[in-house]
Amino acid sequence: RVLAALGRSTEAVTAYRTALARRPDPHDALDLGELYESMGMAAQARESYDRVRELAQRETSNGVDDELVLGRYEADHGDAQQAVERLRGEYDRQPGTEVADALGWALHRVGEDDEALEYATTATDGTKGGGVRSALYAYHRGAIESALELDGPARRSLQEALQISPAFSPLWAREAKSALAALGNPPDVAVPG
Repeated sequence: RVLAALGRSTEAVTAYRTALARRPDPHDALDLGELYESMGMAAQARESYDRVRELAQRETSNGVDDELVLGRYEADHGDAQQAVERLRGEYDRQPGTEVADALGWALHRVGEDDEALEYATTATDGTKGGGVRSALYAYHRGAIESALELDGPARRSLQEALQISPAFSPLWAREAKSALAALGNPPDVAVPG
């Protein structure tokens, strides 16, 4: 991840491939797929995404719960509705911050932005049980707020994502920058007084 964040994509690919050869993990396969996608390497991304399912099935047969990584995969690269169903079940079993973020994002991907914002807020707001400073969570919240035309909050969330880590994801950091640019500057408002 660090190599990808530093813009050393080719080295990052090599590192991910080495890690996957040593210890196959669906999380790493998902990250590698997104790295390939960010590099415009669609065929390699598809292979890596297919490997996410394969590795998760193998781990599940060994008693590992991979619902979260499968939900994240489905939300962005597969069937978003299936992601919602999978992540609702996971949230019922384990209502943590990471699952709240993933479920909120999946709901956003199927157009359920009002409900999505509730989960995104849970994942990012310390008063609601979240409060983890995650660039990805802040990006998700900002994208959801933007879809709801909550421009001020969206701008704040997207800025927070990029302040936490300007290169938090080879795929989504670019989207965060683009979404923030599309929102533009806040409108000039006269100060009362």
